[in-house]
Amino acid sequence: MTIAAVATDVAVDIVVPVHNEERDLEPSIRRLHAYLTHALPVRARITIADNASTDQTWTRAQALAASLPDVRALRLDVKGRGHALRAAWGDSDAPVVAYMDVDLSTDLAALLPLVAPLLSGHSDVAIGTRLSRHARVIRGPKRELISRGYNLLLHSLLRTRFSDAQCGFKAVRADRVGMLLPQVEDNGWFFDTELLVRAERAGLRIHEVPVDWTDDPDSRVDVLATALGDLRGVARLMRGQLVRFASIGIVSTLAYLLLYLALRGVCSAQLANATALLVTAVANTAANRRITFGVVGKTGAMRQHAQGLLVFGLALALTASALGILNAVSDPSRPVEVAALVVANLAATALRFALLRGWVFRRHVAAGAR
Repeated sequence: MTIAAVATDVAVDIVVPVHNEERDLEPSIRRLHAYLTHALPVRARITIADNASTDQTWTRAQALAASLPDVRALRLDVKGRGHALRAAWGDSDAPVVAYMDVDLSTDLAALLPLVAPLLSGHSDVAIGTRLSRHARVIRGPKRELISRGYNLLLHSLLRTRFSDAQCGFKAVRADRVGMLLPQVEDNGWFFDTELLVRAERAGLRIHEVPVDWTDDPDSRVDVLATALGDLRGVARLMRGQLVRFASIGIVSTLAYLLLYLALRGVCSAQLANATALLVTAVANTAANRRITFGVVGKTGAMRQHAQGLLVFGLALALTASALGILNAVSDPSRPVEVAALVVANLAATALRFALLRGWVFRRHVAAGAR
């Protein structure tokens, strides 16, 4: 890592990650520098973080650092926005660190509202949001749909509360950076999302600023590759919970099948199914409460078990329907009955996970993930 022209005693360090941006770098940095000099009431530094550019980006970054006060240039030998922010933020001596995209798609008037709550100590993290009703956004329907769909996915699967994970306009208090960066595994485009998820799970205060944002028609972001990377990141953040839930599910299913087979010899298929499912559902809810979602103590236990019984009702409807359809069309053997119940239970398990996570234990999802 190479650093040129380091300034000191600044309040905000704004990182601009770049890769092969020789055309746009100088006009964007000069525009940003002029704004910081004349419109921001605190001293700010610009850090140009070059991610292994192969054109003249690094040469021009060095020239800008040499000619403009409070501008420094940092060179990394690897690509990835996460690498750039990890290196630049980790090296900064400013109390607040931020970043923005080199195309300056976000109106710079939002910069002071972004960093002010962090400088005052009111908040820990601040993000620009394009999805607020107070934001003004100019971009095509394709990107708008992708952005809203992605954030909806985060809300559904990770139970996040922040509105816009990917807006290239964020700031963090430096004392929180040291806590968050070791937890963030991704070094590419998913870095932003994971940083916010980790911050939210740690109970940090996230301040949102509606922004005026204009899409860059010359953006080089590979939308498909970025989307696939983001989906892998979401799956990784869910992995621990999924593994715990799946382990409990396997044990519950085996117990259910054994109890069903034991009862089937003395009662009907429907009664055996309902009894076995009820017994294992109560145990399943208790195990997931403690192990999967990390909920301890008696507070809320009665409500959660009552909600778990409602989830059991949906699972019962699925398995009872499977048995009803099977018996309506044939006289099934015991192995065929069990096979049908296993398939129905797989569907019920997916439904159970969604409802336990999004309804029964939604307030404890962050604690369970930790």
